[in-house]
Amino acid sequence: MAKILIVEDETAINELIRRNLQLVGHTCFSAFDGPAALEQLSREPVDLMLLDVMLPGLDGFAVYQQAQQVPTIFLTAKSGLPDRVRGLTMGADDYISKPFEMLELLARVEAVLRRTLKSRASFELDEMKIDFDSRQIFLRGCPVDCTPKEYALLETLVNNRNIALSRERLLELVWGYDFEGDTRTVDVHIQKLRRKLELEGRIKTVYKLGYRLEASP
Repeated sequence: MAKILIVEDETAINELIRRNLQLVGHTCFSAFDGPAALEQLSREPVDLMLLDVMLPGLDGFAVYQQAQQVPTIFLTAKSGLPDRVRGLTMGADDYISKPFEMLELLARVEAVLRRTLKSRASFELDEMKIDFDSRQIFLRGCPVDCTPKEYALLETLVNNRNIALSRERLLELVWGYDFEGDTRTVDVHIQKLRRKLELEGRIKTVYKLGYRLEASP
């Protein structure tokens, strides 16, 4: 998994991001001001930096300029277009405004890492392997025929592994907000994934909520 530096001066937000990223398997480091972020980078190379713009000591833009092109997602309470444009034109990989949903942040982290780390082109769990580039799933080396929605559901569970997702949230993430069916659709697709990929012991039912894919970090 990836090494991620979280540069955020609000302790509660920093800790919340760290806990969720570690839950899905990443190794995280925290810094709470600009100089501390640069010091951490000098000690430990990272694969991705989550960087707040408004920081004590040195703002996020200045940190990014000195970070030698570390892949970066800017985090900021500033939602104005000029700040977004500045961050992205400097070469940042993404930009997300606070407050944000943790699932959205996790999805953006996965997207950036997939672009920047070739090792993230696949995911393996027990005897199952997912090739994200070809959108193929293999079990013991043999391809498994899955529908587009089954693949999308599995990828969503993988990207949010060890996190409980409600049926309603899975409907939004996989089928979209305008889907007119009900949550039984999720249950049916979960059962198919469990059977096809032998994931009965991995995709857990969370009582009165939804499902969680259990995978050791």
